[in-house]
Amino acid sequence: MKPFLTLILFFCLNFVFASGPKHQYIKIKTAQGECIIMLYNKTPQHRDNIVKLVKKGFYDGALFHRVISSFMIQGGDPDSKNASAGKELGNGDVGYTIPAEFRDSLFHKKGVIAAARDDNPLMASSGCQFYLVQGKKFTDAQLDSMEVKRLKFKIPQWEREIYKTMGGVPHLDKKYTVYGEVVSGISLIDTIATEKTDANNRPLMDVRMNITLLKRRKARKLEKEMRKSGGQDVVFLLNQ
Repeated sequence: MKPFLTLILFFCLNFVFASGPKHQYIKIKTAQGECIIMLYNKTPQHRDNIVKLVKKGFYDGALFHRVISSFMIQGGDPDSKNASAGKELGNGDVGYTIPAEFRDSLFHKKGVIAAARDDNPLMASSGCQFYLVQGKKFTDAQLDSMEVKRLKFKIPQWEREIYKTMGGVPHLDKKYTVYGEVVSGISLIDTIATEKTDANNRPLMDVRMNITLLKRRKARKLEKEMRKSGGQDVVFLLNQ
């Protein structure tokens, strides 16, 4: 009987340790600090695309080339890697776009990663450029006005509370695809957002990035720590 029970225990433990994390995570490192971003499963095309590029080392050495305080920090232009000082950036790309993946539960709160794009009518995303939202806090009156003048739709009450307490950029909702959010190191956004910039919003001092994919073991550990922190917010997050 003992060998049988031992075998069952072995397979159970093997299943637990072999099972992967629920999400994939990327780590952005800069001279100013680092952050870890959880990629949403609800936006699989954007998730898979950035994972593919990160594995290739596509972003290593690229700049955060557009920084606007109380709004966002943008990077991922391949032309930025060897750009001379003062050169205007933002037109570099990979030759393809990604279809928009708008989801009602995913919105532009502080700390999310979203895809940049041009003015194409389908609102398809750039194949490589992204931004991290800093944003600002809003009052109910400001959100009411934005609903009427810019959004043309109602912001759900639970999202309103986040825009009022955490902040963000609600006028971009359902216009640009949000596909992940910072789960560690959100202060990096605030730090980079303080950089002095030129007339094109490019930082005067280059802010280079290096992006890696978190290993499965570290991702599992991170999710375990997140669950320990408890709360419905964590449960909701891990279901995105």
